[in-house]
Amino acid sequence: MSITNESRRQFLKASTLATGGLAISINLPAHAVAFSEDAQESTFSPNAFIHIQDNGDVLIYCGRCEMGQGINTALPAAVADEMDADWQRVTVKQADGNEEKYGPQATGGSASIRVMLTPMREAGASAKIMLIAAAAKVWNVDPSSCYAENHVVHHQASGKQLSYGQLASLAAKQTVPEVVTLKAKKDFNYIGKFIANQNIEQIIKGQLTYGVDTKLPGLKYAAIVHCPVLGGKLKTLDDKDARAIKGVIDVVVIDRLAIPYGSIGGVAVVADNSWTAQQAVKKLKIEWDLGENAHYDTVKYKAQLVKNVETPAQLVTERGNVTEGLSGAAQTLKATYTGGHLVHAPMEPNASVVWVKDDSCEVWAATQSPADIQKVLAQFLGREAKDIAVHVTMSGGAFGRKFKCDYVHEAAAISQKINAPVQLTWTREEDTKTGYYHSINAQHIEAGIDEQGNIKGWLHRVAFPSIGTLFNPAQTRPSNSDFNAVDNYPYGIENFRSESGEAKAHTRIGWYRAVYAIFYGFSFSSFTDELAYLAGKDPLTYLNQLYDNNTNPDQQEQAARSKHVVNLAAEKSGWFERDKLTKNQAIGLAIHYSFQSYVAMAVRVEVNGEDIKVLQVDSAIDCGQVLNVNGATAQMEGAVVMGMGLALRTEVTFREGAVVNTNFHNYPVMRINEMPQVNVHIVDSEHPSTGLGEPGVAPFAPALSNAVFAASGKRYRDIPFKPMSV
Repeated sequence: MSITNESRRQFLKASTLATGGLAISINLPAHAVAFSEDAQESTFSPNAFIHIQDNGDVLIYCGRCEMGQGINTALPAAVADEMDADWQRVTVKQADGNEEKYGPQATGGSASIRVMLTPMREAGASAKIMLIAAAAKVWNVDPSSCYAENHVVHHQASGKQLSYGQLASLAAKQTVPEVVTLKAKKDFNYIGKFIANQNIEQIIKGQLTYGVDTKLPGLKYAAIVHCPVLGGKLKTLDDKDARAIKGVIDVVVIDRLAIPYGSIGGVAVVADNSWTAQQAVKKLKIEWDLGENAHYDTVKYKAQLVKNVETPAQLVTERGNVTEGLSGAAQTLKATYTGGHLVHAPMEPNASVVWVKDDSCEVWAATQSPADIQKVLAQFLGREAKDIAVHVTMSGGAFGRKFKCDYVHEAAAISQKINAPVQLTWTREEDTKTGYYHSINAQHIEAGIDEQGNIKGWLHRVAFPSIGTLFNPAQTRPSNSDFNAVDNYPYGIENFRSESGEAKAHTRIGWYRAVYAIFYGFSFSSFTDELAYLAGKDPLTYLNQLYDNNTNPDQQEQAARSKHVVNLAAEKSGWFERDKLTKNQAIGLAIHYSFQSYVAMAVRVEVNGEDIKVLQVDSAIDCGQVLNVNGATAQMEGAVVMGMGLALRTEVTFREGAVVNTNFHNYPVMRINEMPQVNVHIVDSEHPSTGLGEPGVAPFAPALSNAVFAASGKRYRDIPFKPMSV
């Protein structure tokens, strides 16, 4: 990383601030942003700024997108900590889309803190050094005789003090340090503490701007309907009734843009208000040519996936000899696990405002990836990506959906057609029926154990349509890279083999919170629980045995940290006193490593017939150094909500190529009155910070399944569990 002292003129031009002071920008090294394909294409120019005004107020830009995960508190608080700034004097502003200036802004993969924490801390430390240097110059003393504390620089010997505001302009003239030393953990003021979301009051009062909130003079409003089947085309359109409605301005046909994140094609109605647009779009009489995916039926497809994993498939990885391991085992076990499609269902459906002019294009959008908006619109409009201005709004939930901004491309197409700014808002129904879906999947595991329960052979066969099909529709099975979590599971397995079954995609497969960890976590932790019972062992004791059996030097840390969190969750949940639980109650355990973090869950349930009531969840996480205990706790609590939904209720069903679900009545997410007691136990760690947003989702379903089995003897191998009620 290199850090640059921005000139006041340059900074003011960029930030539109009315006053001067000290401004710091950061250049990120390439290795710090190697998170996505997009990152590899980034230019890594100055990308984040700290600005101290002459009155002492500090403004910190957050380059990553805020969608409820609290990144606009966690990262700025780390900067303020290294600056020894007063958090009450800090204001945070969401950065516009500008990767040349802010570095990669794609917000996903639980990577923001992993990528940005060190550079941001170094920027804060640099600012402090420059402030101290400025004060030392005023006092004509050595900088080493001064120190900073709570927005003030002190001279130790004389007791003199100067505030950051008094020093800001002078500090801007100091040399940027080439090397900085970051604080030790014992000196943290904010990192690792409980910090309220910096804009929580504005959220509560409804004062922030979300995707649907942007208003411009002359703004027009649009609603849209898409072909219900992926790959379908418009055959006939009768828009007479829609155009007859008062307030309707135009009907716009949007062609498919055959690049990732472009529109799949649809018909939009433009009106002078959103209600009129949404009512008019229902009056369109459309005949679609549904295309080759019109036969897609998820019930039949899941059955086909099961067949594909219960017969030999394409080899991915093999260690030792699985055939000999299984044949020489004292006992063997086979099981197949399945799961259905999921849709993101954020509270705020897709929405954006776009204004395409002859010489400019400006976007206001709830997005996880402004750079991808620029790339798509650059191709659509035939312009340079740098000429597409993207203003990032707050996002009312995203979970991966708003990485893929087809709704922005559509708004741009409409704006270009009617020559006016347009706000396009998808209805909840359109959002549910035209998404990027978490992958339907099947996994088959066969294992053999000896008399002590040690694993002698493990065959793991997987089939699911890959996210890679977004970029290569011809891909018909998971890629080798999709198997990392399978091939590197930290059990001591003597003989191992993984295979990839055929699974063509018939809809858009996209990133969903926790991604593949959902079904890998379900299969591994469920099957391990089944093995424990086969071996006649306590599930926790058996897990410890499997981790202890691991002799792979490359997996020792992973095994040790996994073992620690699962034992922590068990201890906190009352696992060792569970024989005292009420009849029909039990505790289930699960553990999964994903996004470089370790999460274990102990779920306590009560089961009466088909009724499953979740009573308590104890979640233990080791994600290295935690920035904000408040945010980390909220992430784990939110993960439990999402995990409960996918384990017990939510599944997207396709019939005749189209999604059957339409809204929350038939895609029922969990409600607040169903929330169990959730206890979050954070491992105190000095390891580098790792993923936090997604790792908590995966362990819930298997922990619940294992608990239900312990309480009732019934084993669920398909999520969501059916039949059920909560």
